[in-house]
Amino acid sequence: MKALLNRLIAHESLNKEEAKQILIEISEGKYDSHQVAAFMTIFMMRSITVDELAGFQEALQSLCIAIDVSDFDPIDLCGTGGDQKDTFNISTLASFVTAGAGIPVAKHGNYGVSSSCGSSNVMEHLGITFTNDTNVHQRCLEKAGICIFHAPLFHPAMKAVAPIRRALGVKTFFNMLGPLVNPGMVKKQMVGVFNLELARLYAYRFQQTQIQYGIVHALDGYDEVSLTGKAKLITPQGERLLDAGHFGFEQLHPDSIKGGSDVGESAKIFMKVLEGKGTDEQHQVVLANAALAIAVAQSSTLESALERAKDSLFNQKGLQAFNTLKTVSAS
Repeated sequence: MKALLNRLIAHESLNKEEAKQILIEISEGKYDSHQVAAFMTIFMMRSITVDELAGFQEALQSLCIAIDVSDFDPIDLCGTGGDQKDTFNISTLASFVTAGAGIPVAKHGNYGVSSSCGSSNVMEHLGITFTNDTNVHQRCLEKAGICIFHAPLFHPAMKAVAPIRRALGVKTFFNMLGPLVNPGMVKKQMVGVFNLELARLYAYRFQQTQIQYGIVHALDGYDEVSLTGKAKLITPQGERLLDAGHFGFEQLHPDSIKGGSDVGESAKIFMKVLEGKGTDEQHQVVLANAALAIAVAQSSTLESALERAKDSLFNQKGLQAFNTLKTVSAS
């Protein structure tokens, strides 16, 4: 590790195989926490390359507990996190709205590291049972149209770095990897990233695969469509800038999409929105992100996708998907 750190400090980069091997060795506990923290810190100080990202991705995929949901052809709505914006759980809510619109969803999530309340924190608080049992997830998709992949149950390799990530409390390259290592090996993804450079990096990586994708970054820093300004959307068809007007909404103030101060408050916001009893601003930002996911999954227009999202949210189809998932996941 010392030789490798010296190379990286000297501004060298890793090839794909080197990146894959070092991450496998880290997962096997071959290095102490200080060395691993130094390794992670380097990638906070300089950009990661496509080869490094691909190597890290392949390492985690080779070590993960894979799960077969291919019969359902689900989409994953997953953000990198790390935007330091502390919004409410927009992508998780958008996942249920998408499922309620009839689009199967395999949501990959985790506890919050650089935010106060991650997807898994609020799901667990609200009674969703986590498992890595394939049969349970297949039933969840069949009955509810959605399943939740809680990352630690599928990525045992991450146990070696979890305490270090918590201690650092800031985004690391592991934030970049989350959306790339869905254990269901999904072929459709709606991904939010925390900066434009990473959006392009993801696009390069996805172009090497058969994945049907949408990558979004709000230019004011959010890892989702925030409606607080313009957002860059990258798909296989090209790039475009979106703003609130494309969804028929007015631009939002950042304070209107803030999250709760703790898990309990975040869970209350979550349920109010899912019940159609949130604020107009909360509804709008969830609808915008769900519409993008529906459009990507179905190769449909944004306008028709938005209508399906509205139907799902306001006719409580997303809520029904949540309640069904809660029941099935516990059975």
